[in-house]
Amino acid sequence: MGNLKQSIIAGLFSIITIGILTLLTYKTDFGIFIIASFGSSMVLLFGYPESPFAQPKNVFFGHLLTASVGIFFLHFIPLPIFIVIPLAVGFGVGLMILFNVTHPPAGGNPIIVIIGGVSIEYLLSPVISGSIIIIIFAVILNRLILKKKYPS
Repeated sequence: MGNLKQSIIAGLFSIITIGILTLLTYKTDFGIFIIASFGSSMVLLFGYPESPFAQPKNVFFGHLLTASVGIFFLHFIPLPIFIVIPLAVGFGVGLMILFNVTHPPAGGNPIIVIIGGVSIEYLLSPVISGSIIIIIFAVILNRLILKKKYPS
């Protein structure tokens, strides 16, 4: 029964959090707040918040670091896309591990950035703003509602 409760709560808070990011993106003029990798972040933040990969520092800096790597490779490494993408993902993963901010969903950010051809403003919106929002929702659910020690 515990697994059923965990799955329902994780699903509901994923709906709420991604719903808010989607509304902010498509129904306001505030900018973009959602990226595909945030969907994967929901699994960790709401399903397995005790994981070291689900901690706020990992979520925030993992997404920021890998998106930054993607932007760097996109704009400064003049190689074909089929070479730039794997290099950027590899560097992003390596740097997350090196700086102890590993957040597995963020490993996809260089791919998103390079295929999307984004500018440096992408770091502010959606990466930083969206990361902060999902961390706030994770704290609300885990600490205030479920009374878990989060961040741990």
